[in-house]
Amino acid sequence: MINRHNFFEKLLSLLQGASWALVFVGSTSSFLALYHSGLFVALIAAFLGALIGLFFVVIFEIAQIQIDKLKELKKQTKLLEQLLESTSNN
Repeated sequence: MINRHNFFEKLLSLLQGASWALVFVGSTSSFLALYHSGLFVALIAAFLGALIGLFFVVIFEIAQIQIDKLKELKKQTKLLEQLLESTSNN
């Protein structure tokens, strides 16, 4: 079970990196495609080109936060169970 969580975290990290690459490629290609139309139009196009990648960045960051929260809750539950055991033994 530990290997499965470890694999999922590595996959999530890879997807986060791929999302940042998508941001870079989307914004750069949009900017370069519309640079001849003017700087303002190119900057707006770069922002719009980066939006889909930024969306995935946010989604994968939320997933990572939820995984970290679950780990912390498991640690707290284990500590509370140990505390309950020690108080019931006395």
